[in-house]
Amino acid sequence: MPKDSGNKQEQLLKNGSEADDEPSQLLGIVPATGLLLLAIVSIQLGAAIATHLFPILGAEGTVAIRIIFSALLLGLAARGRTRDFVPIFIRNWKLLLVYGLCISAMNFFFYKAIALIPLGAAVAIEFVGPLGVAALASRRPSHFACVGLAALGILLLSPLAGVNLDVLGIVYALLAGMGWALFVLLSRRVSQTVPGNDGLAIGMAIAGLSMIPFAAPVATDLFSNPMLLLVGLGVALLSTTLPFTFEFEALKRLSNLTYGVIVSAEPAVAALVGSLLLGERIGVQGFVAVAFVVIAAIGISITDASKPNELTNN
Repeated sequence: MPKDSGNKQEQLLKNGSEADDEPSQLLGIVPATGLLLLAIVSIQLGAAIATHLFPILGAEGTVAIRIIFSALLLGLAARGRTRDFVPIFIRNWKLLLVYGLCISAMNFFFYKAIALIPLGAAVAIEFVGPLGVAALASRRPSHFACVGLAALGILLLSPLAGVNLDVLGIVYALLAGMGWALFVLLSRRVSQTVPGNDGLAIGMAIAGLSMIPFAAPVATDLFSNPMLLLVGLGVALLSTTLPFTFEFEALKRLSNLTYGVIVSAEPAVAALVGSLLLGERIGVQGFVAVAFVVIAAIGISITDASKPNELTNN
């Protein structure tokens, strides 16, 4: 799940006021669309690698380690600004506390989902969360139609359509989608209240603290095995640090429409990564379901192009 930035266009671009405006030469020569695709692939690779930790750390332990490492990496990126985190939190503690718990909840449920159902199916189901937010924010009939198409895709992934997917896994993915939807809404408020990237860093720190009870039981296994530690750090890098960096650079050069259309491919990328790296098979019907979600997401992006700031201004 990506899962660590909600309204990424608004939040990442706003972070530019705090970040170094000179892109690295390496990122500068890569097309913006390529950077965004790399970010999407990175997130799904992180999730795929994380599944290999499940037999040792469990889904709960794996997501806890991933969130804690991600929080540490974002804290390091904030550098000297961390001294301002305490007064910022005191002034906005209710918002930031809910924000942090939302981060931990949506990632927790997503990892629980991919422990039971294929990655592509989980991402497709989860994607309905932000699609629903877009439809409710605009109240356009075309957007509701797109959400209906996505809902049909989810129905095709359910046992009601004869697909043999774990029902609990579907429920977890839906809960992750609800968390993602809430995260989109909270991210707007946080980005308007807290300067730069500090709100996300504080939220991740709160999420990391909330995950300690799940990390504690596996801490001995983790720190006694350098390879496990390295893989856990790799998952955090692939799921948070690298995609955040790639998207930040890409959004300097992409329109809202282009961003929305490319991100709409995430369920398809997840299905492809799951198939190639994890040997997951969701069948023709499963790929049709994923395609419905992708088409719905593209539809919302295209029909929203005439009012690119509609969602962020509500």
